[in-house]
Amino acid sequence: MIKFLIKGILRDRSRSLLPVLVVATGVFLTVFMSAFLKGIFNDITDINARFTTGHVKILTRAYAENKDQVPNDLALMDVGKLLTRLQADYPYMEWVERIHTGGLIDVPDSLGETRGQGQAIGTAVDLLSPGTIEPDRMNIKKSNVKGSMPAKHGEALISDDFAERFNVSAGDNVTLFGATMNGSMMFKTFTVSGTLKFGNTILDRGAIFMDIRDARQALDMDDAASEVLGYFKDGIYDDIKAQQLQASFVSKYTVEGDDFSPQMFRLAEQDGLGDYLKLAESAGSVMAFIFVIAMSIVLWNTGLLGGLRRYSEFGIRLALGEEKKHIYKTTIYEAIVIGVIGSGIGTGVGLGAAFYMQRYGLDISGITNNIGMMLPSVYRAEVTPALFYIGFFPGLIATVLGSALAGFAIYKRKTAQLFHELEV
Repeated sequence: MIKFLIKGILRDRSRSLLPVLVVATGVFLTVFMSAFLKGIFNDITDINARFTTGHVKILTRAYAENKDQVPNDLALMDVGKLLTRLQADYPYMEWVERIHTGGLIDVPDSLGETRGQGQAIGTAVDLLSPGTIEPDRMNIKKSNVKGSMPAKHGEALISDDFAERFNVSAGDNVTLFGATMNGSMMFKTFTVSGTLKFGNTILDRGAIFMDIRDARQALDMDDAASEVLGYFKDGIYDDIKAQQLQASFVSKYTVEGDDFSPQMFRLAEQDGLGDYLKLAESAGSVMAFIFVIAMSIVLWNTGLLGGLRRYSEFGIRLALGEEKKHIYKTTIYEAIVIGVIGSGIGTGVGLGAAFYMQRYGLDISGITNNIGMMLPSVYRAEVTPALFYIGFFPGLIATVLGSALAGFAIYKRKTAQLFHELEV
């Protein structure tokens, strides 16, 4: 019977074309939007992990309570010893130390007098050690638009917007003014090796990136760091593993009541990223639910119109002795076949679009220049194994539900009226 139904569907396009197109469109949107939304949420999470949160972050209790003020007087001490212990206890993690500071960048003229000043957000990472991957992790190399990467101590990178505003070129000197870890005045002169443009207002407004050893010397932070970030070596954040790591860390390193005791924070606990992770996990289910409802309504109406057109057909089948129950079942079987065909087409097209967006992405740098959030400049879809079958749920459920609702009209046919209809 299935073979007979398939032949009927393929030969009678007026009966199957519109439902197949509706299902294919809905499934395409479900698959593509699920991939794209998951990619967006993961990109937002990833860029924040690389620049600010890590997969886990270690701070002192006092620093964590005042982190918006960048209080380096409350920073982690004996970081070398701490890193050695962390690497021994958790070898599946990669640990990096960073220093953050704020202040002013002073731009001198040819006589050494100030010709311009601007606010600066200083970030110190490991730029010069052999084999360091911090420049790649923070996308510093790809964001280097003028000049080159620092090659020796005393060199730094500044934001390209700042450089253009004050007419600073590679090779010029700038002086960073701020406060040391001990609260005294700090000024450190750097040679600008190049400029950076991340496509993000926070980073492009007045950033300066330097090697962490230069920062330690300037800020009197010998063997100290603002924070230690941990990354899973596979590069993928897993909140369950992070919770287990956090529990282990607290039992070994955290001392209750000590303001300088190290505290660990998971990515999901920082900057509201936990909500993004939940949205990323549920994006596919939400999209499927929305399109099940929408397509069910459309297919219900399509089924009603098709039932009116096939009114005489159902009447003849009933007059020949076919049971209403059997006719109703065949309409459900037809719906399943149409759902499979439409879902297959929609899934194929949706995967093709998702693969394209995963490779090339959508560049939104033109509209993020004035946004203060940490957002990626290019959004990409993420193709996952679930996309190969997620579209079949709304495709089949909506088709069957629509046909089931429309098919109740079969039971309203009265046998007494059949011969009169046939005579007409």
